[in-house]
Amino acid sequence: MSDWTSLWYVWLILLTVFLLLLCGISASCVRFCCRKKRIPAETFPRHPCDLAGIGIDSDSTAHSTVT
Repeated sequence: MSDWTSLWYVWLILLTVFLLLLCGISASCVRFCCRKKRIPAETFPRHPCDLAGIGIDSDSTAHSTVT
């Protein structure tokens, strides 16, 4: 059985994996905190709508031609 201190490449691989994991966790935390503090933006801006209404009474010519 080999001595673990002589296997420097195993320690290098473990250190690299640990650093990548630490960077991933840190990036996730930063992204979560920034998303939580940001004001939610509307995906579609609201525009005022104009509605037009045309009143037709029973005595109008348009109503009598439809019926």
